[in-house]
Amino acid sequence: MPRATSSERRDARLDRPKGMRSNFSWRFTGGGNSGDRFGRFSESFARAMGTTWFLFGLTVIVIIWLVWNSIVPLGLQFDPRQTNFTLLTLILSLQASYAAPLILLAQNRQDDRDRVQIEQDRQRAERNLADTEYLAREVVSLRLAMKDVATKDFIRAELRALLEELDGDKPDRVEKPKAAKLAK
Repeated sequence: MPRATSSERRDARLDRPKGMRSNFSWRFTGGGNSGDRFGRFSESFARAMGTTWFLFGLTVIVIIWLVWNSIVPLGLQFDPRQTNFTLLTLILSLQASYAAPLILLAQNRQDDRDRVQIEQDRQRAERNLADTEYLAREVVSLRLAMKDVATKDFIRAELRALLEELDGDKPDRVEKPKAAKLAK
């Protein structure tokens, strides 16, 4: 069987109408294998920015930057103190302007996952409630059916009454073998 070409694989995707499929969006989303590659990247980026190592590293870089551009002679400084560290301010602003939307995207994806999880939990709770109600109805029906069934205590009481009746009717027969055994 011949292998499908990339254009055939691209057209085989059913998540978008045929007219909406373009080569640009196909390449940008990671070849169709994962249209969610950018979302996963944003989550890993947000996860990395929330670590103590990222904050520690950023602090060390800023301190080295400030010390270098304050103490080193003017010819070796790349962001002089006299210009109020304009390049450092620009870089930190750029980092913040990219970080904020990526963090928001990661939060939105987490909200979507939470929403799906809540819906699954609700469905599971409904199934558990239905199962519990069914079992409660079964227990009630068994209790009703057991009212007509002889219980162990009822059978014991009936057997005792029969034994007393038998003992009361024939006392000689029961005592004779005992007397005969004692005489021997």
